Amino acid sequence: MKMVTKPGKLGRTVYLFLVDGMLIDTGPALLLEELVSFYKQNLFELVTMTHSHEDHTGTAWWIKENRNVPIYIHPNGKRICENPASYPEYRKITWGVRKPFKVLPLKTSIYSSNVRWEVLFTPGHANDHVSLYDKHSGRLFAGDLFLTQEPKIIMKDESIPLMMDSIRTLLKLDFESLFCSHNGFVPNGRNLLTQKLSYLEELYDKIEHLYRKGYSIEEIKKLTFPKKYRLIEFSKGEYDTLHAVTSIVQDIKKRS
Repeated sequence: MKMVTKPGKLGRTVYLFLVDGMLIDTGPALLLEELVSFYKQNLFELVTMTHSHEDHTGTAWWIKENRNVPIYIHPNGKRICENPASYPEYRKITWGVRKPFKVLPLKTSIYSSNVRWEVLFTPGHANDHVSLYDKHSGRLFAGDLFLTQEPKIIMKDESIPLMMDSIRTLLKLDFESLFCSHNGFVPNGRNLLTQKLSYLEELYDKIEHLYRKGYSIEEIKKLTFPKKYRLIEFSKGEYDTLHAVTSIVQDIKKRS
């Protein structure tokens, strides 16, 4: 079962998935009324979060208070979820204010009613991001790892090199389609993830070439991403093309 909701502020659709008695993610607080209606109409035995961002965890507190089901997240996200929201004002306006809630740490696998899901640590978008995989059916829930084929503007805490490693992890699995938290069912997911990895590898090589020629990070940004994005100003720099460059340069320095 799949539910689609549309918060609209950033033009993104948010998908929640209910599969074999497991709810994957809980959407943003801004959609509490609509989601509570869904929760009351559908039974589920547990909740698994792909990561702690507020558009994925925003109504988990309601489930914790009103439904006797366990909620799981990667251990890196436990403290974040159990404390009041500490993200910037523009994100509170966009997604609402997430209330704190108690959560259990994920291990390397988790069981829904009839399925054993592999829990794959796939950081890059967030340092508590996981993907869920059922090897028998080939179903892959990739959270926010796919999102778009050619990312140019990313959050300050994101990492292009980690994203590349996580995509490589998923491409080792036997799947063709995937489920994305902001694109829904992606029938050609393997092909699109492969294309995204190729784009990121080319981006990495370009930035490394410029860096080794002596260009500064700001100069590399202007040469690589000349377009100005409104989201940079709206987010006061939390989203920026600069972060893509910085994350790659930091990785180059580690390898040097």
